[in-house]
Amino acid sequence: MRQPVSDKRDFYEVLGVAREADGAELKRAYRKLAIELHPDKNPGNAAAEAKFKEASEAYQVLSDPQKRATYDRFGHAGPMGGFGGGFADVGDIFSAFSDVFGDIFRTPGGGGTRRGGGGRGADIETRLDITFIEAATGVTKDVQVRRRAPCDTCHGSGAKPGSSPETCQQCGGRGQVMHSQGFLMISTTCPICRGEGRVIRTPCPDCQGSGITHQEETLQISIPAGVEDNATLRLLGRGEAGGRGGRAGNLYVILHVEEDPRFERDGADLHTEVAVSFPQLALGDTVSVPTIDAEAELHVPAGTQPGDTLRLRGKGMPRLEERGHGDIVAHIKLVVPRTLSKDEEQHLRAYADAGGQRVAPEKPGFFGRKKKK
Repeated sequence: MRQPVSDKRDFYEVLGVAREADGAELKRAYRKLAIELHPDKNPGNAAAEAKFKEASEAYQVLSDPQKRATYDRFGHAGPMGGFGGGFADVGDIFSAFSDVFGDIFRTPGGGGTRRGGGGRGADIETRLDITFIEAATGVTKDVQVRRRAPCDTCHGSGAKPGSSPETCQQCGGRGQVMHSQGFLMISTTCPICRGEGRVIRTPCPDCQGSGITHQEETLQISIPAGVEDNATLRLLGRGEAGGRGGRAGNLYVILHVEEDPRFERDGADLHTEVAVSFPQLALGDTVSVPTIDAEAELHVPAGTQPGDTLRLRGKGMPRLEERGHGDIVAHIKLVVPRTLSKDEEQHLRAYADAGGQRVAPEKPGFFGRKKKK
């Protein structure tokens, strides 16, 4: 019978899975928790980081058939005695589980290290302001980015020209070394090559063996029509270069779309306010309504009420990655003149005397129904 020797929570409980869960279920459960507890989503939250490490340790043990069998038999006495006390930091977690995370996290350094090469480069962000018209029509803009790029001298290898990296003799190029701990074999990062699987005997003089330099670069960004404020464009491989030939990170361009005082945007629809007079509402009229780049005529039917909305179909913003455009939604606003000329007052009084002051009763609305209850 397993005896508790630790105050740690049960690993199955940590991941929220049954003891019979298969590898796919374990991976899904861990991935879900990792996304929820990731430090980038919980900056400065020590409790979230602790739970992230706890979930990672649980997955590390349960995803390995041998470690899982030991855990099922001995509980925490097995992992604590044979596998160490979890992870030193978040970087260790990304290095261990890069296959789980893929590109779902924009984490400096990316997906850890890879055998035979350097680590993935960090993702970088930049902001770009565009006008409302540019968002409506699409535009190509230049963006200046300062980033780590492959060294021109060694072409990212880190080795002095004329030489090349050598396979690490300690780990045989695997990046991992095995050693025994009790009755178990433990795999750890090679201390000589630090997991890269190779060593550089003669470093490049320009980058000191890192394989990267800092460069200013101007990139052309194609912005599609219909983007919204705070939309993010991802440029694969245009972020920081990976060390010693590692895969480059991504560049994320966050767009700021300037507001247009004429409109309030709702997706592809543009809402605007149209001021009209009482005669225009009562008799009907044709009024001018702003569109993205011009004015358009809108028919106001006789009897239109203040607060009604009328639409100009297909005159709104382009639908991003879809066909067609949204609508211009005109909100009708009744404007009552503050002063009247003598002639206007005379005609208005004549209208009132002819019965214009009478308002036909309407069917009870919400407040009428409420009073009857």
